[in-house]
Amino acid sequence: MADQTHVLFVEDDDVIREATQLALERDGFAVTAMPDGLSGLEAFRANRPDIALLDVMVPGLDGVSLCRRIRDESTVPVIMLSARADSIDVVLGLEAGADDYVTKPFDGAVLVARIRAVLRRFGHAGGNAQSETAEDTMTGGVLTFGDLEIDTEGMEVRRAGQPVALTPTEMRLLLEFSSAPGTVLSRDKLLERVWDYGWGGDTRVVDVHVQRLRQKIGQDRIETVRGFGYKLKA
Repeated sequence: MADQTHVLFVEDDDVIREATQLALERDGFAVTAMPDGLSGLEAFRANRPDIALLDVMVPGLDGVSLCRRIRDESTVPVIMLSARADSIDVVLGLEAGADDYVTKPFDGAVLVARIRAVLRRFGHAGGNAQSETAEDTMTGGVLTFGDLEIDTEGMEVRRAGQPVALTPTEMRLLLEFSSAPGTVLSRDKLLERVWDYGWGGDTRVVDVHVQRLRQKIGQDRIETVRGFGYKLKA
C-alpha cells in the first residue's frame, strides 16, 4: 500500500461501494472503503489517505459533515459524490472544503479521471502540483497586493502580516489570479488551469472556491466581472 495512492471511500450502498472499490483497485489504487461517516472518520485518522471520496448521504455522520471534520485536520484532497447535479448538497460539500464533486450514477473511467486530475493538482500519482502558469508565478518571490502578501516560493500567504491558511486548491486559484493581476479570468479558463479539466465542468466549483478565497484574503480583493469571470485587483 505504501507505493500506491491510498483512497478513502465512504459509501453506504453495498453494491456501489464494492463495485467502485474493485474498479479503483484494478486501476492501481489502494482503497479503504467504509459504510458510514463515523467509521470513515476513524479510517481517515488511522490511515491518512492521499485522497478522500465521500458520498454526501451516508449515515452516522453525513458526507458534508465528514468533509468539514477532515478539512479541520488536513488539506488532503476531497471529492464529494452526489446523486443529483442540481442538489444543494453539491454547494454545501464545496463550501465544507471539498475540492471537486462527481454526480451519481458515474462511469468508472470518469471517476478515475477526476481522481487523477485532483491528484495531479496535489502532486500525487506522478502528477505535478503546479500548472505551467502557476510555476511561472513561483519564480517571483513575494508578491504584494495591498495588505496581501503571497510568497510564491514558500507557498505562504499573509494578510496584514498574519498567516492565511489556504487549501492547495485555494492556493492554486490565488496563484492563477496573482500571475495576471487586473486580468479577467473566465470560469472555464480557471476550470482548465486550476482543476485540470480537459472537458467542460460545473462552474459552481469555481464560484464556491472564489467565495471561500475571498473570505480568507478579503472580500474586495477578487472582483467579479459580470458575464466574464473574475480578476484580482492590482
